[in-house]
Amino acid sequence: MNRYLSLLTTVSVFAASAAIAQEVAYIQIEAQPTLNEAQFRAQAYAGALPQVSGYALGSGWYAITLGPFDRDQAELLRREYLRSGQIPRDAYITDGREYQQQYWPVGAVTAPLAEPPVTGEPPAPVVEVTPLDEPPVVDTASPEPVAELPPLPDVAPVFIEETPYEARASESLLTADERYMLQVALKWAGFYDGRIDGAYGQGTRASMANWQAANGFEPTGILTTFQRSELLAKYNAVFDGLGFETVADSEAGIQIELPMAALKFDGYTAPFARYMPSGDLPVQVHLISEPGDAATLGGLYEIMQTLQIIPLDGARKLTRTGFVIEGANDEIVSYTEVSLVDNQIKGYTLVWPAGDEGRRTRVIDRMSASFTRIPGLLSGGADLDVQQSIDMVAGLDVRKPSFTRSGMWADGAGRVLTLAEGLDTCSSILLESEHEATVAAVDASGLALLAPKDALAPLAQPLLQKSMPRLQTEIAVAGYSFGGQLGAPSVTFGTVEDMQDLSGDSTRMRLSAHTTDADFGGPVLDMSGAVIGLLAPQKDSSRALPDDVRFAIKEGGLEAFLATQGITAGTTTDVGRMEAEDLRHAASDLTTLVECWK
Repeated sequence: MNRYLSLLTTVSVFAASAAIAQEVAYIQIEAQPTLNEAQFRAQAYAGALPQVSGYALGSGWYAITLGPFDRDQAELLRREYLRSGQIPRDAYITDGREYQQQYWPVGAVTAPLAEPPVTGEPPAPVVEVTPLDEPPVVDTASPEPVAELPPLPDVAPVFIEETPYEARASESLLTADERYMLQVALKWAGFYDGRIDGAYGQGTRASMANWQAANGFEPTGILTTFQRSELLAKYNAVFDGLGFETVADSEAGIQIELPMAALKFDGYTAPFARYMPSGDLPVQVHLISEPGDAATLGGLYEIMQTLQIIPLDGARKLTRTGFVIEGANDEIVSYTEVSLVDNQIKGYTLVWPAGDEGRRTRVIDRMSASFTRIPGLLSGGADLDVQQSIDMVAGLDVRKPSFTRSGMWADGAGRVLTLAEGLDTCSSILLESEHEATVAAVDASGLALLAPKDALAPLAQPLLQKSMPRLQTEIAVAGYSFGGQLGAPSVTFGTVEDMQDLSGDSTRMRLSAHTTDADFGGPVLDMSGAVIGLLAPQKDSSRALPDDVRFAIKEGGLEAFLATQGITAGTTTDVGRMEAEDLRHAASDLTTLVECWK
């Protein structure tokens, strides 16, 4: 008997010591922004899971938890509940130190954890026992490992059913903000297109019924507690993994909520504070901050549209107090919002991957709603410590065309003769970097005629040379050799080497001239200033030729193609000679820049 009592005492001592030494842990399964929704969700979970509790987090949010458990048990239960689909994938283990007032179960008196769990030596327990004939034997050996709990059965999550009467009763307890948010969520889900006013009229009821039907519920037009939670959970799920934080950038003078789990600060180059991707999601944010007036605002508006992060397609709006620029292509969608207040220009650009409109629009809403001006302003002057580049503005890449080539003005309306190759892949074609044009016609020889959307007035029109040039005749080739970087055409001199190309094609001639690929499509002139051809690449690109070997489509092919488009080009047989400087001007006036944008 004495030995039996002694054993019970030993087990009790060990159990008490182990309980004190073990770290307390909770499984946090959800957090809701309102007490009402948190209570609804806690009630739903309590119908399916044991030990559901709820605590205020002190930041306007309310946690729903399971526990408390010891750490090992919490880890085991979390894995099993995740496996069975009974808790969200982002549920995690916490020690509960951040928990404050308990709100669930209703009327619970369990105090939140004000201090961290004790992990040091536990105090010796006081045990009253009957005196023994011999000292009790205390087993100091290591305890047997605790056996794992058996796997939980696979069961579907349980939710609380409500009648329409009960659902309307619980709906009547919603605050104005909660009613407003349900309409916002219905609109975001594509079921509501009315005014967001928190008033549940016929349109709102119809949208609720449509949402219920689309999600497998009875279409009563009155959302139950569980259905409201599901709708809001889907609405808020777009932010999963983005890690929104309030960023107060004192240098830029901007406070704003940003998805910092996807971003990292990259530096300042006025007028931008750059936040670049930190992981696989190709998202960027550029805070904009500089002093200025309406004129400065207008200049920034123009500069922004040259940046690679702002594609060509999209709406633009400029006023005296701000602007909005949207841009989209197959890879990215960008949104820029800037305002001028008290001679301070501030705003932001969000760059988001294409095809993710659900998250992108929600992120913009959150950023715009949180955007706040605080003291601070980036200098508008150039940062001399930053390497300058013709391809960059304030540290950001300038948008560049997919390729450039040269062209020749064909008539007084501004139509342009150039090469057709690759133009069918362009989403936009620009002349002189600013005038939109379309492909009006192409022919079998590889020529193309471009028509500007608005009539232009070129400086010159071509005069075709009808006298066949002699071999070794000196020529001039005009073109935008460096893709427009110099702002004007370059003129290169060379000679006529043969009146056919290397394959024997007599519609082409072979030249000797040092040109670049960007010169293709530019005019070839004799020394009188008349056009004898259009510079073109070799037909067989598999062979490497000497650097100075070039080819041109002869003037006869140019004249015939222009005639099919109703353009009668002027001709001459004069083979006189211009001064070199005059020839340069004549060749430059005939030449234009062609840009292909994708």
